[in-house]
Amino acid sequence: MKKVSIIIPVYNVVEYIERCWNSVNMQTYSDIELIFVDDCGTDDSIAKLEMLISKGSRFPVQIIRHKQNRG
Repeated sequence: MKKVSIIIPVYNVVEYIERCWNSVNMQTYSDIELIFVDDCGTDDSIAKLEMLISKGSRFPVQIIRHKQNRG
């Protein structure tokens, strides 16, 4: 199997991040990595994401953090 990277931008999506998280964690393909890109939003999207990650994931997860919004 080929490894698949799912890259998800995170910018002011606190209302949707849990739904997104649940969706990617229900994927049946097993060789996936999740990469979330923090684009310096002004809400609690990353805090909520970190809470979800702390509960466990079926896949490797990383958060790439920008120092400023990059659009």
